[in-house]
Amino acid sequence: MKNFAKWYPVIAMIAIDQAFAISNILLKKIVADGINRWVFITYRQLISAVFLSPLAFILERGSRPKLTLSILCGLFVSAIIGASVTQYLFLLGIEYTSATFSCAFLNMVPVVTFLMALPFGFERVNIQYSSGRAKVVGALVCVGGAILLTLYKGMPLIHFSDPQSVAQSMEQHAKLDSHVGRERWAIGSVALFAGTLCWSSWFLLQTNIGKRYPCQYSSTAIMASFSAVQSAILSLSIDRELSVWILKRKSDIFIILYAGMIGSGLCFVGMSWCVKKRGPVFTAAFSPLVQIMAATVDVPILHEQLHLGSLIGSATVIAGLYILLWGKDKEMQKQEQKLVQGSEEIKDQEQEFQVIKLSVESGRP
Repeated sequence: MKNFAKWYPVIAMIAIDQAFAISNILLKKIVADGINRWVFITYRQLISAVFLSPLAFILERGSRPKLTLSILCGLFVSAIIGASVTQYLFLLGIEYTSATFSCAFLNMVPVVTFLMALPFGFERVNIQYSSGRAKVVGALVCVGGAILLTLYKGMPLIHFSDPQSVAQSMEQHAKLDSHVGRERWAIGSVALFAGTLCWSSWFLLQTNIGKRYPCQYSSTAIMASFSAVQSAILSLSIDRELSVWILKRKSDIFIILYAGMIGSGLCFVGMSWCVKKRGPVFTAAFSPLVQIMAATVDVPILHEQLHLGSLIGSATVIAGLYILLWGKDKEMQKQEQKLVQGSEEIKDQEQEFQVIKLSVESGRP
């Protein structure tokens, strides 16, 4: 049972990534319907807060530490970085590119998280060992893949056989090849990269908050409440027309409910728990699964085009990611060996101490 318990974070992250993949595909639909981005984020975070608050009250009623002003400020900043701004940037990126392409930027999150964790002491690199060199090489390869993703789109790779799909694909390709299409693609890529930086920052911030306030349901509910207020204020300051708050399609209501309860509620709780159990780099390392899961639906069913630049860039990012993870795994193995050796040395010292103690008590030299 203990060995199986080690797999809980892995199973949790696979389920979270599946939920995120579905959410990203649905988000492409909702931005295509023209819903105001800040309005969508407000509804999504409000539903998340309402959904999680009763769970937090019931499940964490007797275990919550005191909620100090410092923790509240941390959760407020966490809401800005990890919920409000990150979601807006990814919504903009999805609207201007595609769901599969936007998922490719999630693959950079582990490496960006690793690079940002270095100055704060969450990660260390020792290039004298192969594990340290692998982490550096993996980070550089991943950054190269990210640059390729941003600057090179390439030719379309999918040739649909269905006449309607062919026409739809040709229309999308014509739009993307136009000057306006290329400009929108560039803006979307920059927005996705900025969103990646914010998302990585959230992992590091959540590591600190999780140590001081280790209640995943309560912290996520508070963060969602803050994000809903922040997004509502921004929406009202930009567009004061009340008509933007009216949802006209049933599908949009379903997407907001799913995104709020699952995509922004339980997924954030699960990730906070995984960050607490295994750390920010482990949690971020499952990001490539989101792109694979999204592509299995996005390309064959929704007929989104896949481009050569996206494929090569994604493969490069994933290769760099797992070179980094290989180095991280080797480093963790060395640390475990040192801990085992240290515990054995302590046991030996305790045994020697007991022998000396018995000698002294018995009066023998």
